[in-house]
Amino acid sequence: MWSALRSRRAAKLKVRRRYPIGPYVVDFACLDHRVVVELDDDSHVGRADYDRKRQSYIESAGYRVLRVGNDDVLNDLDAVITVILQACGIAAE
Repeated sequence: MWSALRSRRAAKLKVRRRYPIGPYVVDFACLDHRVVVELDDDSHVGRADYDRKRQSYIESAGYRVLRVGNDDVLNDLDAVITVILQACGIAAE
């Protein structure tokens, strides 16, 4: 996913990877549009309370959090990028 987002490749959207927000580091963040993208995989199983607390903190900092499954990225990256662009208020190219 990073190769599709880096260097403003997706609609010139500036995205940062592994960006710190308070005590947490998010997978991807678009600071201009206050959107965070978190990749979820099997490592999140059994961590619902931690994930809720973390997401609550990030949202309280003014970000919208999108959760994307790794399988979605692997199977339909274009659709994932479209959802990210929509969350940022940008029409997909």
